[in-house]
Amino acid sequence: MKDEFEARMLRVHFGEDDKWQGKPLHEAILAKCQELGLAGATVYRGIEGYGTSSRIRHDSYWTLSKDAPIMLSIVDTENQIQRLIPHLDAMVEEGLIAVSNVHVIRYSRSSGEPPERP
Repeated sequence: MKDEFEARMLRVHFGEDDKWQGKPLHEAILAKCQELGLAGATVYRGIEGYGTSSRIRHDSYWTLSKDAPIMLSIVDTENQIQRLIPHLDAMVEEGLIAVSNVHVIRYSRSSGEPPERP
């Protein structure tokens, strides 16, 4: 089954060593997304990158310290994305949040019922 609709995509960029209340930041944000009932979220671990601090973050086999760039991507309705942003304001100490309009094409197995929209 194919479903098409307009939505918002939110991407959060930060470092692997970033924490929220002693927990890895990506785990804390993912848990908050699930708690708020967002349609879904995916965490990506990068090889190398830098942001406003100009400090290059990288994953290295040669050092004990790992601080790879992390990107968390979420696609949902405008309302759901707006519900998440105040939590991110509190959780993200250093990073970048990008929000954009997206056209979604979602494929799902036919179950006889129309799919839920995010």
